[in-house]
Amino acid sequence: MTDLYKMLTKRKSMRKFDEELFIEKEELEDICGKITNLVPLDPDINVHIDVVTRDDTDAKWGEYCLLLYSEEKPRWLENAGYLLEQMDLIFADMDIGSCWLGLAKPNEPEDNGLTYAIMLAFGKSRPEDFRDDVSRYRRMTAPEIWTGDFDASAIEAVRVAPSACNSQPWRIVSEAGKITVFRDMDTEAPYVGERIKYFNGIDMGICLCCLEIGLDHAGIEYERKLLPEDGKTAGLSPVAEYVIK
Repeated sequence: MTDLYKMLTKRKSMRKFDEELFIEKEELEDICGKITNLVPLDPDINVHIDVVTRDDTDAKWGEYCLLLYSEEKPRWLENAGYLLEQMDLIFADMDIGSCWLGLAKPNEPEDNGLTYAIMLAFGKSRPEDFRDDVSRYRRMTAPEIWTGDFDASAIEAVRVAPSACNSQPWRIVSEAGKITVFRDMDTEAPYVGERIKYFNGIDMGICLCCLEIGLDHAGIEYERKLLPEDGKTAGLSPVAEYVIK
């Protein structure tokens, strides 16, 4: 995966775009090329990512939208979040603002038998529109989400990861050469109610993407294992294990 570590603190959820700025044809072609090079969390899950204009959705922001359609297999939501978080950070590297839109809908709810999962709106932004100070993030502290001693840059990569309603449903334990990533099934969020359960599945994929970017940046080799969905509706549900080499 490309080293996008610096983009973790540059990116922000962009909801205002300068109407004088537009994504050029060459940039759009570059974006489409980068989509084909995204690394899936689970390559056995069939997905399609479509680039459409905002008019092809009911989104309120952005010039274009990425629509991710997927097979509904175990960990399909995590896979969706893992894929589009890569684009979220790539956009920041291109000075293109983006925003996860959970409540917006595309005009087409299916694509060749694949189910619509999530949308990322995007549009051209100015460099000064992005973050330049990590203190501007509203996030939990590292001890609230991570238990155990580990590389600080990897922990920070997870701490600043985006999530629905800033709910941060991940809890991580590192011990004896292993990292275990859990999902807090008791997470609640205003405005979205029970839908947070769906969005937090995507959030966990975002978390894994950011964690791996942090590990790669720190030069830490690992082997990841996705864990079976355990059907828990409360408490901590294990999502993935990383064995540190």
